Amino acid sequence: MKVAVVGATGYGSAELIRILHRHPYADLTQLISSSTAGGELKEVFPHLSHLSQPLEVWDGEALAEEVEAVFFAAPAGISSRLAPPLAERGVRVIDLAGDFRLEGEEYRKWYGAEPPAHPWLERAVYGLSEWSAPAIRQAELIANPGCYPTATLLALLPLLQAGSIADGPVTVDAKSGISGAGRGLKRTSLFAEVNENMFPYQVGVHRHTPEIEGHAARIGGRETQVIFIPQIVPMSRGILVTLYAPAATGWTGARVTEMVKEVYREAPFVRVRDQGAWPRTKDVQGSNFCDIGFHVDERTGMLVGMAAIDNLVKGAAGQAVQNLNLRMGWPETAGLDLLPQYP
Repeated sequence: MKVAVVGATGYGSAELIRILHRHPYADLTQLISSSTAGGELKEVFPHLSHLSQPLEVWDGEALAEEVEAVFFAAPAGISSRLAPPLAERGVRVIDLAGDFRLEGEEYRKWYGAEPPAHPWLERAVYGLSEWSAPAIRQAELIANPGCYPTATLLALLPLLQAGSIADGPVTVDAKSGISGAGRGLKRTSLFAEVNENMFPYQVGVHRHTPEIEGHAARIGGRETQVIFIPQIVPMSRGILVTLYAPAATGWTGARVTEMVKEVYREAPFVRVRDQGAWPRTKDVQGSNFCDIGFHVDERTGMLVGMAAIDNLVKGAAGQAVQNLNLRMGWPETAGLDLLPQYP
C-alpha cells in the first residue's frame, strides 16, 4: 500500500520513516515538505544518507491519485485545510497534529485559531489505539492523540471505568524530553537552556488539558477535571506521567494493578508493571510500548498512577502506524515490533 508523509522534516517524521521503512505492508513513496522541497531526505537527516528519497512540494490532486494513505506531521493548522479533500477522495488520513482532536469552541479557546470545517470535526475519530479500535477500523480521518494525553489516558481510563478513584480533580505531573517541543529553533530548546535544568511551562494553559479531560469523559464515561503540569527535563526523548487522585473505598494497589492487567490483557503495546516495579523512560525508548504502574498510599488514601512512553513513537509516529494497521485490518504490531533501545 502506497503511503505519504506530509511535513517530512520533523522528529516525528523521522520516526515515521524509520517505522515505515521496515513495514511489511506499507510502501513510503512520497515525502512532502514545503520548506525543503527539491532537496533530498539525506540533506535533512544525515543518519538516513543511504535513502535517496526526494522531498516534494505539496500537490493534493497528484497525491490523491498516487497514494492510499497520508500521515500529516506538519504543524497545527495545516492538516485542517489539506486533509479533508484527501479524505473525501477515499485516501486514509492520519493527522499527528492537533487539528481534529477538539470540538470547535474548545479548539478556538486553546489553539487560538479557527477549527477545521465542522463536518470533519465530527467525522474524525480520536485514535487512542487501545480504546478506540472499533471506530478506527471504520475511520476516514484519524486524529492521532497528543503525546501527553496518550500516556495520561492509558493510565487514567481503566481507573475511571472501574471506579477506582473518588470524585475530585486529578493531578497530572508530566515530564518530557526536549524533542517534544519539535525541531524548530527556540530559546527554550537551546542546549544551554535545557542542560542541567528542569522547568514547567504552559501551566494551566496547555492545549493537551482539554484533550485529556474531553476524552476521559467520552471514553472513560466520567467527567474529570485535570490539573495538568507539563515540564521539560534534560533528555532528548521520553515522557513520564505521574497522576494523583483520591482512591475510592476498597481499592488497594494490588487490586488496581490486577484490574488494569486484565483491561490490557490483549493489548500488545501496554505493559503493566507488577507492584513495586515502576515505569522508566529508558525501558520504552525507541519502542511503541507504554509501561504503566500503580500504587495506593494507605496512609493518605491517594492513588498514584505512572506511565512511561517514548514521545516520538507511542506518543506520535508509532501510534499513527498502529492506527493505520487497525484501519487496514493488518496485524496491530506490523512494523512496530521494535525492541526498546538500551542503555
